[in-house]
Amino acid sequence: MSEEIINNGKEVIDLQIKALRKLKSSLDKPFKDTVKVISKCKSKIIICGVGKSGKIASKIAATLSSVGTPSFSISASECSHGDLGKISKQDILLLISNSGKTEELKNIIKYAKINKIFLISIVSNAKSFLYKSSNIKLLIPSVKEAGHGIVPTSSTTTQLALGDALCIAIMKKRKFSKLDFKKFHPAGNLGNKLKTASDIMLIKNKIPFVHENTKMKVALDILNKKSLGFLVVVNNQKLNVGVFTDGDLKRLLQKKKMINNLEIKNFMTKNPYSVEENTLASEILLQMNKKKITNVCVYNKENIKKVTGVIHIHNLLKILKDN
Repeated sequence: MSEEIINNGKEVIDLQIKALRKLKSSLDKPFKDTVKVISKCKSKIIICGVGKSGKIASKIAATLSSVGTPSFSISASECSHGDLGKISKQDILLLISNSGKTEELKNIIKYAKINKIFLISIVSNAKSFLYKSSNIKLLIPSVKEAGHGIVPTSSTTTQLALGDALCIAIMKKRKFSKLDFKKFHPAGNLGNKLKTASDIMLIKNKIPFVHENTKMKVALDILNKKSLGFLVVVNNQKLNVGVFTDGDLKRLLQKKKMINNLEIKNFMTKNPYSVEENTLASEILLQMNKKKITNVCVYNKENIKKVTGVIHIHNLLKILKDN
């Protein structure tokens, strides 16, 4: 009996895999046209479906919005009672229906026609009113449903997958970057993963600056006070010429016993690993582990030698520990 239950589950998944393969092979010019049209939209994308297609519409709208394309899902039934006013002539309307004959969508389709609102459909019936009324027709291939062949499963899977494919293609078309994505996801683990050097770096008086001509006695006092395990060495123009680390100190003490009057520039590490302010925290941690270092200088892209902050590995671990 338990084996039969597992087989039932596998059967449903197999049907959906077949449906997705058919969908993949069906992507052609309408998909490309949809991406281009939505990418150029200066207003918003209104997405609507009925029943389970309505839930898919909500998910697509949420994903599109999260990658920089303002989108909203609306209720088909509420549109017949005033919500059509939410749709402007500059908007793009995306309607989702497996059959394309859903009664609740007819008023929306007619409204779009009368007001010359650009209409895109996700539909599997080429003979339907929705298909024939659309400016762009995303025709989903006919698929076999699970549950006696009548429960919306494979069809909703293809709708969802097509929506996700559109969202990511539009994101890439609009060159929506990780940093752009970060703006819409400031909280939680995802927000932490997208934090950049500028979000976590120590700045201003917390940066352990020393001049390159500083004597070691003074430099070591600053090293102890700042407790970061390194110093940022700068010249007269306040530009970075190197760093002096705990490791540099250990190597120096192995060679010389009297170091107080030595100038730090002669024992610093030149050309230290530095990162630009927009570098992702996860990438910084990866590089620090590879290079076996515990601190890094941060610069603004306008001048690689101008240190605007510093990062200690403990800061990174604290930020990324929950990911």
